[in-house]
Amino acid sequence: MNLYFLGTGAGVPSKKRNVTSIALQMLQERGSTWLFDCGEATQHQILHTNIRPRRIEKIFITHLHGDHIFGLPGFLGSRSFQGGDSSLAIYGPKGIQAYVETALAISGTNLTYGLEFYEVEEGIIYEDDYCTVSCHKLDHVIASFGYCIQEHDKPGELLVDKLKAQGVPPGPIYQQIKEQPAVTFEGKVLHREEYLGERKSGRKVCILGDTRYMSELKDFVKDADVLVHEATFSKNETNLAYNYFHSTTQQAAQLASDANVKELILTHISSRYQDDDLEGLVSEAREQFPNTNIATDLSQFPVS
Repeated sequence: MNLYFLGTGAGVPSKKRNVTSIALQMLQERGSTWLFDCGEATQHQILHTNIRPRRIEKIFITHLHGDHIFGLPGFLGSRSFQGGDSSLAIYGPKGIQAYVETALAISGTNLTYGLEFYEVEEGIIYEDDYCTVSCHKLDHVIASFGYCIQEHDKPGELLVDKLKAQGVPPGPIYQQIKEQPAVTFEGKVLHREEYLGERKSGRKVCILGDTRYMSELKDFVKDADVLVHEATFSKNETNLAYNYFHSTTQQAAQLASDANVKELILTHISSRYQDDDLEGLVSEAREQFPNTNIATDLSQFPVS
């Protein structure tokens, strides 16, 4: 599981930061990539990565401001030319389907694959054998959502030494024990729970859209392995952040600290801040939450 930041700027692109888009790569886990927001020129940013558009199976839109969706029609069209033939699901606030279908219809864009639209409300919006995705409404000028991806817990490691001690040699029987509740071997019934170590907790990744600081998000992002939070303004611009429905570096760090997350990644940085300002911005957050990083375009963060 790997977070790949395709765009990390707020509002408008700058020379160093494109507008928002984040790819969550799950190539080993499910052989696919999920995209969170698709700002203008996202498909151009993808050209600088190892991301394959045909492997993107889901797109989650946090809100319908242009810097988060203007790249979507172009990406969808190009995916047809790049070998994409599997259906693609798009999740987002009410209006996302009308926006995409209108843009494709007016431009005469015909896709080689099907689209599935899901206009989201708070709660669980997707679940399969691998994970659950839930969303929470944020505090922004228009409807904006944060998404949490929670892997299901995984079975513990096979207790090989215990099996050997009971005369069960390595071989296909080991895989059968891991996959089946009970297996018969040489007349003896082997129960899986007796030969597996402690279950491994699934990882939790939370990616929030544009929002004012919301202390009530604590329960939603609690114990996340990674929290991606906007930090449009520095800690000295609290009033400006509030008036424009955004957050500061220190407010993002406050939520990370209160929710006991493991790592905080700041993104959606205002173009008023240049390269020389980045160390100061991340230092502000680290005063409150030490394990903070600030994303730059094309930076990657593995989810361990």
